[in-house]
Amino acid sequence: MNRRELLQSLSCGFGYTALAGLTTEASVAATAFRSPLAPRAPHFPARARRVIFLFMQGGPSQHETFDHNPELAAASSSGNVIASPYQFAPQGESGLPISELFPNLARHADSLCLLNGMHTDSPAHPQATIQMHTGSFNFVRPSMGAWVVYGLGTENRDLPGFITVNPAQLGGAQNFGSAFLPASYQGTPYQTRTGKLPNIAPNIAAEAQRKQVDLIQSFNKDYLRKATMDAELEGVIESYEMAFRMQSAVPGILDFKGESEATRKMYGLDKPPTRDFGTQCLLARRLAEAGVRFIEISHAGWDHHNNLRARMAQNCREIDQPIAGLISDLKQRGMFEETLVVWGGEFGRTTTGQNGDGRNHNNRGFTMWMAGGGVRGGFRHGACDAVSGSAVAGKVHLHDLHATLLNQLGLDHTRLTYRYGGRDFRLTDVHGRIVKEILA
Repeated sequence: MNRRELLQSLSCGFGYTALAGLTTEASVAATAFRSPLAPRAPHFPARARRVIFLFMQGGPSQHETFDHNPELAAASSSGNVIASPYQFAPQGESGLPISELFPNLARHADSLCLLNGMHTDSPAHPQATIQMHTGSFNFVRPSMGAWVVYGLGTENRDLPGFITVNPAQLGGAQNFGSAFLPASYQGTPYQTRTGKLPNIAPNIAAEAQRKQVDLIQSFNKDYLRKATMDAELEGVIESYEMAFRMQSAVPGILDFKGESEATRKMYGLDKPPTRDFGTQCLLARRLAEAGVRFIEISHAGWDHHNNLRARMAQNCREIDQPIAGLISDLKQRGMFEETLVVWGGEFGRTTTGQNGDGRNHNNRGFTMWMAGGGVRGGFRHGACDAVSGSAVAGKVHLHDLHATLLNQLGLDHTRLTYRYGGRDFRLTDVHGRIVKEILA
């Protein structure tokens, strides 16, 4: 058995628990390298310090939510084009048109930047979901959260830089993986229903654990003395250190007991329809406040091929108050302007009907929105054709979205690269432009 195999064998019994009771020599070995999660300066002054990504799995219909297109009603008089059954009304001082399904979020209309000309490359859920998260569906690539942490590190050494809450099922671990980036940058999944993070609880007695750690760290010290760089081994060391610190930090973050009753109600934790997503939104604020760099929360069930009217109303009811509560909470805590909030799914829906009361997939034109983090509030960018549903003005590809997101964090998407397999890779591949029209 070689050194790496022995390390892996020991770590299985170790449970990724930690450095409790290390000898001085082993502790020195553990800090012999610069932590890959240490904070790093951006390329230029940033408008945002963190991202909260609200991912709506399934492809929410823009026609019922944030894309008011009066011509859709006129086009529905012929052919299979169907108008939205819901009314839009101008909201806020900006007059931003928002569906009646979002009465709470409408109060923040002057803070929202609607991207009505989004488009992507695949109309299939798994591929489009992976591309949304990684920039590619043809190859395994690092997720955007991993790229962000690679570029900036984290602001809290006791917590991962990237946490994904109730991650989307389609696409699996690729949605929060680090691919060829060092493993330290991958997302840490957390399930609110179980209330547990994986692999941080001790599973052996303290004395035996100490002996294992000391042995592992002695190997680490010996290996690191000889190697100029070993990202995999550094990731293992960092996981041990991080797991130990997380045992103390995580319980406090996940415990809502310190939140006031007014705050809990603001997020909708007092009502069954909004409790689940409200819990995610409140947790996102707590993680952001604690210094986590990239936070993703998810809401499934937006694939409305039928029963559009009833299911859309239900889905919007579940997220409307929690998202409005999140924005209000960020504002009152002085965090909104330095937090980039992004909402959207992997694609949108067609202008034409399906199964009597539904819409099919549409990757050629859909809507996302951004708020805070230096983007223009009360602003609408782009438009889709009322008949074809394709983006025809202010077109924003996913590569452009990723480039703009990185820009707000102070990162140049053309300079944020990682050399692998003989070439420099980046989140936007060889594409992407910053959507300067939406910047404040």
